[in-house]
Amino acid sequence: MPSLVEPRLSSLDFWAKAQTERDDVFAGLRSAAGPVFCPLPDEPGFYALTRYAQVAEASRRSEVFSSEPTAVSLVDPPQEIAEYSGSMISLDDPRHARLRRIVSRSFTPRMVERFTGDVALLARRIVDELAERGACDFVEHVAMPMPLRIICSMMGIPDAEYDGVIDATNMILGIGDPDYVGPAGEDRVTMLREKFAHLHELMGDLGRLRREQPADDLVTALSHANVDGESLTAVELARFFTLLVVAGNETTRNALSHALALLTEHPDQRALLLADVEGRLPDAVEEVVRHATPVTWMRRTLSRDYELHGHMYRSGERVVLYYNSANRDEAVFEDPHAFDITRSPNPHVGFGAPGPHFCLGAHLARREVTVLLRELYTRLPGLHATSAPVRQRTSFINGIKSLPCAF
Repeated sequence: MPSLVEPRLSSLDFWAKAQTERDDVFAGLRSAAGPVFCPLPDEPGFYALTRYAQVAEASRRSEVFSSEPTAVSLVDPPQEIAEYSGSMISLDDPRHARLRRIVSRSFTPRMVERFTGDVALLARRIVDELAERGACDFVEHVAMPMPLRIICSMMGIPDAEYDGVIDATNMILGIGDPDYVGPAGEDRVTMLREKFAHLHELMGDLGRLRREQPADDLVTALSHANVDGESLTAVELARFFTLLVVAGNETTRNALSHALALLTEHPDQRALLLADVEGRLPDAVEEVVRHATPVTWMRRTLSRDYELHGHMYRSGERVVLYYNSANRDEAVFEDPHAFDITRSPNPHVGFGAPGPHFCLGAHLARREVTVLLRELYTRLPGLHATSAPVRQRTSFINGIKSLPCAF
């Protein structure tokens, strides 16, 4: 039997509460003597894995802690959504290994560097526009354009499609937020399906074009990739694009937004960074990712009985890996609630814990955040948030919808 039943983790009202209040709850869950069970109204509940060691072991043991049928939803998705959202993030080996092997040949740090050689140029352009615009919403004008334009540039997506891509990703990750999905009475499954279908159709059209007319973009590389006689199908390419644009855009934009909020909230850390931007920026980026943890959790389903830290989890039971809690684990991080840009070592799980599903785009995210923060704080050292961030109503992403700024 679980030592603690915690219904709040499945409630969006809980995730709308202040960070300190949520941190206090997770601190209590980490100190619980045994497993923590979280009931759901109309579905099987799940166990919350809140300690760093639990999250790390479950991540390594992917043959036991399965990503199927989904890693990104507390409930199993309806078939009309599953057909679009079944990317490799929600697959196990050997299917996961096959897809990752094919994609990795094109999505290497070297290839990303070639496709994103204009990251610095884009950062300069964004800061040029910010300097001319003055006080504005940081999310809309700075944090959102950076990852979106990089990913769309890499994939060869036309500029005219940017607004549609943003609208789709906001909806997919913000399904519980009325600002993104409208009144609760609307058919949200249908709305989700339409947004997934839009991204799939966009990539389907571009994939067909690039197979006939190759260009210098990632879609061409992926469309023509052949690893041990295997290539991506059109559906697999579309699912990878959806994963990349949703995860890559939303998480990087939120890391950038949290960076501004944290450096405003902690003027001592801001002063340390400004005293040596080049020297302290790499560690600062890692601390932002740890402290903010843009992706809050991932789900796993037990493929067989397994004992984890003294509790026997049964085949078919669900567990949720809370990265936000692991990144505050007192057993791993000294003064874990402090924002400290000199923290070292910093073995955070902000990109997932080491294992088969470690974030494929971690190197790209680090590069984007580092380059843009360097440009911002070198040229506009007075940049700061002018009010508290408006947070997205979701548990999956630690999202910021708006953040007014000035300099």
